[in-house]
Amino acid sequence: MFERLSGLNLWRRLARRMLDLDAIITAGLYESGRESREFYTRFATFMDRFHVGGFRKLLLEGACELATMAAVGSVLLLILANPAFQLTQGNWQKKQDLAVTFLDRYGHEVGRRGIRHDDSVPLSEYPPNLIHAVVSTEDRRFYDHFGVDMIGTLRALAVDFSGKKHVQGGSTLTQQLAKNLFLTNQRTIERKINEAFLAVWLENHLSKRQIIKMYLDRNYMGGGTFGAQAAAQYYFGKSIRDLNLSECAMLAGLFKAPTKFSPDVNLPAARARADVVLANMVKSGYISEGQMYAARRNPATPVAHAAVTPPDWYLDWAFDEVKKLADAGKFGNSRVLTVRTALDTGLQKFAEASIQDHLREFGHPLHINQSAAVFARPDGAVRAMIGGRDYGVSQFNRATDALRQPGSSFKPYVYLTALLTGRYRPNSIVVDGPVCLGDWCPKNFERNYMGPVPLWKALAESINTVAVKLSILIGEDLRSNSWKDAKLGRKRIIATTHMLGITTPLEDTPSLPIGSDAVKVIDVASAYDVFANGGFKAPTYAVVSVMNSRGDVIYDHERDGPKPVRIVNPNNIVDLDYMMMKVVETGTGRRAQLGFTKVAGKTGTTNNYRDAWFNGFTGNYVGIVWYGNDDDSPMNKVVGGSISASTWHDIMAYAHHGIKLVPLPGAQPVDPASVTASATASAGNSNLDTLDTTSRPATLSLSTSKALGGLELLLKKAGPHQDSLLSHSHHAERNVQQYLQTSSRGTVAPSLFVR
Repeated sequence: MFERLSGLNLWRRLARRMLDLDAIITAGLYESGRESREFYTRFATFMDRFHVGGFRKLLLEGACELATMAAVGSVLLLILANPAFQLTQGNWQKKQDLAVTFLDRYGHEVGRRGIRHDDSVPLSEYPPNLIHAVVSTEDRRFYDHFGVDMIGTLRALAVDFSGKKHVQGGSTLTQQLAKNLFLTNQRTIERKINEAFLAVWLENHLSKRQIIKMYLDRNYMGGGTFGAQAAAQYYFGKSIRDLNLSECAMLAGLFKAPTKFSPDVNLPAARARADVVLANMVKSGYISEGQMYAARRNPATPVAHAAVTPPDWYLDWAFDEVKKLADAGKFGNSRVLTVRTALDTGLQKFAEASIQDHLREFGHPLHINQSAAVFARPDGAVRAMIGGRDYGVSQFNRATDALRQPGSSFKPYVYLTALLTGRYRPNSIVVDGPVCLGDWCPKNFERNYMGPVPLWKALAESINTVAVKLSILIGEDLRSNSWKDAKLGRKRIIATTHMLGITTPLEDTPSLPIGSDAVKVIDVASAYDVFANGGFKAPTYAVVSVMNSRGDVIYDHERDGPKPVRIVNPNNIVDLDYMMMKVVETGTGRRAQLGFTKVAGKTGTTNNYRDAWFNGFTGNYVGIVWYGNDDDSPMNKVVGGSISASTWHDIMAYAHHGIKLVPLPGAQPVDPASVTASATASAGNSNLDTLDTTSRPATLSLSTSKALGGLELLLKKAGPHQDSLLSHSHHAERNVQQYLQTSSRGTVAPSLFVR
């Protein structure tokens, strides 16, 4: 009984406690709700004081939107700025602490890079006229902006979008310095963004005086010189301290286009440019009109010396290779280096002159503005490199940095992949007929079909449909459908290109087999080296050996470089070379024939004639020649078998002069007499000058060269008309050389171009 009562009391106490808890919770919720309502009422009353309407409300909302956009923009700017600021890590002013003297393959000095500017003269000893001339011409608001001139940039954009002929530049001196210090000459939006951020960074870490001093010390000034002090010594034979107003104006005019306005190249153009600089100085208030007229009446006169055209694109590329080797620890602590390169100076100069001649003759009517070329030994040693039309105007190297569609010159990779499957040989038959992958149906250049053809003929005639069909057949292992087979085939083709030396990522698209993906000229040279050397990996290189300041050889490519590795079966190379020889003998590359040795190669033309390639090789040399435009605008129906093949022919004819001929893999040495008739017939009914392809290119004899040199010395003493007489002398010498070379060179008839 007692226990029952105790349990009842416990239950009642528990119930009362639960009721108390319920009351507390209920009261708490009630009070919280009441206080929340009171707080909201007070808050609403308070906020009503800030109520705006009408025009003020519109302004307030606009300000809020701007604040939101500013916050988002700030985050975006930080994201964009991060890659640029990463470049400034470490001791950025010492990043080019290498001092490199470059020699060609014969041991002759051809240029310097690294610590190549003469900064021995402090800015306080520079003539004020030079600084004023540079600022007034290159960046008039230099002392007012923060690294990026917003006014100048907006003006440049307005002029560019207006469609006027002359495109405006908006880069400040600081931006140009940022590019020289940290970036390459590659023309990309990413580079321009980084350039702007780095300019702002420089402005916050250097004074204006430091910036302009570094700018004057590091710019290319033509004639192989870098920096204003070196240019003053080169052009005027005096220290920069001693320049007068006219000389300062001429020197300042070089920054825009060092080659175009070089007094060595074109003295009237240099003086005209100096007049523009003087006028800018008057507008900026640095000199009076009287001083300007006095300077114009007494123009600067450079010292007389032979014009020098260093192989700057080659040296830039070689210097990049040296820096990579230094970063890899190949040189130890050595920083003063003498580098022997694979450069053949004679071939380099001839290649440059040949491309210039072709651009001068056909550039305007055919709307061609640029070219690039690489000539190398089959082991990868680059003998010559041309990165564009004029290094002084643009230092961007189109041979190593530009990405261009290869067109049909890509097809050898497709055919090699087919040979590697073991199911195909040069005489294997493939039907040239319609083919579609989804809604994409490629057409042939001639808009017709040839029916069953052997592979060698399909490559020789550059048939697009066969290349696409091969991409399907290469991936036929799946035995499922053409779309999946083609995808697997393209995967194998891409693997082949990367194995050969193509470094750019290739997008897997149906049009890949006919050359829609962009590649680099230098990479194509590496890949074609494999075709020429019998199947060995052959990365292109410039550095043959490196010596330190004591003369010790600290790097030798043959000893320390990558060793030859066979990557393709020699039988497959023999089959491919046979087909590529047919391209030159009977197909689209007939203009590249050299009567004294067998030639293999492939032409390439892209949609709307934006790119024209001829890539060819002999047993001695590999040559890649590209023509096109930087803005990707179409040329006037220019194809790879025309100007590209003609240029290749001329340069290769020179390159093979006086050397022992090496036959292509699987090919027998050529009897020149047996190919004369076929070489002449290959020109068809064209109006080209008949070529004696069995003749080697002639050169001036030693006695003739000495006679012309003596004539030049006499003309130098001929008095006040020596400039015009010397120009006639150089012109006469050039005519003699061209005459002696006519046996191995023809002209190109624009109306008779073939693929």
